[in-house]
Amino acid sequence: MAEVKPEEMVHHPPMDQLQGFEYCIDSNPSWGEAISLGFQHYILSLGTAVMIPTLLVTHMGGNDHDKARVVQTLLFVTGIKTLLQTLFGTRLPTVISGSYAFVIPILSIINDRSLRQIADDHTRFMQTMRAIQGALIVSSSIQIILGYSQLWAICSRFFSPLAMVPVVSLVGLGLFERGFPEVGKCVEIGLPMLILFVALSQYLKHVHVRHAPILERFSMLICIALFWVYAHILTASGAYNHTALRTQMSCRTDRSNLISSALWISIPFPLQWGAPTFNADHAFGMMAAVVVSLIESTGAFMAAARLASATPPPAYVLSRGIGWQGIGTLLDGLFGTGTGSTVSVENVGLLGSTRIGSRRVIQISAGFMIFFSILGKFGALFASIPFGIFAAIYCVMFGIVAAVGLSFLQFTNMNSMRNLFIVGVSLFLGLSIPEYFSRYLASGQQGPAHTKAEWFNDYINTIFSSPPTVALIFAVLLDNTLDVRDAAKDRGMQWWARFRTFGGDSRNKEFYTLPFNLNRFFPPS
Repeated sequence: MAEVKPEEMVHHPPMDQLQGFEYCIDSNPSWGEAISLGFQHYILSLGTAVMIPTLLVTHMGGNDHDKARVVQTLLFVTGIKTLLQTLFGTRLPTVISGSYAFVIPILSIINDRSLRQIADDHTRFMQTMRAIQGALIVSSSIQIILGYSQLWAICSRFFSPLAMVPVVSLVGLGLFERGFPEVGKCVEIGLPMLILFVALSQYLKHVHVRHAPILERFSMLICIALFWVYAHILTASGAYNHTALRTQMSCRTDRSNLISSALWISIPFPLQWGAPTFNADHAFGMMAAVVVSLIESTGAFMAAARLASATPPPAYVLSRGIGWQGIGTLLDGLFGTGTGSTVSVENVGLLGSTRIGSRRVIQISAGFMIFFSILGKFGALFASIPFGIFAAIYCVMFGIVAAVGLSFLQFTNMNSMRNLFIVGVSLFLGLSIPEYFSRYLASGQQGPAHTKAEWFNDYINTIFSSPPTVALIFAVLLDNTLDVRDAAKDRGMQWWARFRTFGGDSRNKEFYTLPFNLNRFFPPS
């Protein structure tokens, strides 16, 4: 075989922005297409909006009607938070949804002895919800302070492209339990769904209808519609009447009882569950979840910027976004969504799957969230989609986000043993430590930290159950202490430097300037 000459080798130089996007962050498809894409993002957001209340409300003593109201409230507030973030926060096309990071401290509140001893289920549900609201309201101050004081921008000075690799990658990879393990609970629906989605969105993406790449952009919507009907046929025919409860929860279209329990019209409003109650232990425990969601959102913002074909968000913009996320968590506490805020990873992945990173599309999806949460019956109809269908979609979306994290390696020197050590150890421990905490929690109904101080237990168990958080701790620590003096170029800092300030790159103004000429009053630093 003839030897390949150096000049004939294919080189792929590092690129600030991903290529192949027809519509990036500040360009928009036609209104008809934008509305259809926005509806697709809305449908994808339903998985988290339904699963978190389904997981928590029953333990709180709530019934199906209570669960339906919590789902409506979560969707309503998600729409508001998404509009605020896309208009005044980072301005990236990100959906700000409910967060699983809050589950551990919320379960701790649910199991509080003073609440568990309430005999009446409805009263216990209302009192528990008020306690969760109070904890969210107090703990939201962490993000608000870190964001608007620009303290998070100062912290981000210790970040490098090398350190962001494990953090962003584990934003996707760390959610592996919500992927194929959930598909396996309803394999007759989830597995064909996964195969068809990959086939339509990738292998048949060049099939056009009236010169439009319909399958590439709307394969998720097509697949969900087909398998939703298929799941309903199986449910109506009695295929799941005598199966295990776990299978019924994942496969049936009528298991959630949301349609029968939801009102036709219901407008969520602040303090609808009553006045919040405040407890120092609850608030301290919830603060750990706020820190985790802050770190996870930072990684998701980085991924969204690349998938919207934008430049990495400057430190000032990142901090501004965290401040608005804190406002979002405050709204969660005021309205009573039952959880806090984070960036929806699945919706970030959908930007890459459709190759459309338009901000307008996400804002339209926020409109759908608000509209259908008010029209309760219609929103509940879409929310009856079995979770196994969403899990199949997650297998692709989370994988795309993980791959975006790995793409930061192009700006670093991966022939350096120092860099190989940092990335390898951070990735491994970012997966291994949370898995240890998860197994410990599952086996003993308590985490490895189980002292008499419940708030301390919640803090440790929440922090170390989050893969991106563990990865950030180790990656940033190692990257800033291990042979750092001579490693600036290997870490990718020369490429990173011009994106750290708002004025460092001329494109930042195009992507991140506030609307309505608000930068006059809030000049970027």
